[in-house]
Order: sequence, then C-alpha cells, then structure tokens
Amino acid sequence: MPSIEDPEKGPFYCPTCDREVDDPLVCGDCAAIICRRCGSVLEKIDELGIG
Repeated sequence: MPSIEDPEKGPFYCPTCDREVDDPLVCGDCAAIICRRCGSVLEKIDELGIG
C-alpha cells in the first residue's frame, strides 16, 4: 500500500485557484491532497520548480 503523504509537509499549489495552499485537505477515500477552496488535487511546489 502506498504511503499517505503528510499534508503538513507542504507547500502545495492549486492550479485552479492559482495560489499556494497551506491548509490542504486529505480525501478520506483515496488520500488525495485537495484544495480547501475548490476541491482540486494539489501539486507540490518543489515538483513544479516554482518555489
């Protein structure tokens, strides 16, 4: 089983809101890290090369 990423280990970026998210939610079903505002799946800023 894949490890669930700790949402406290950010920062994360929401491509829909076009902003950094410091208070993400974790889906209880699939463990996706999602934006609290719009529900989009977040991306880690360090993987995008913008932070």
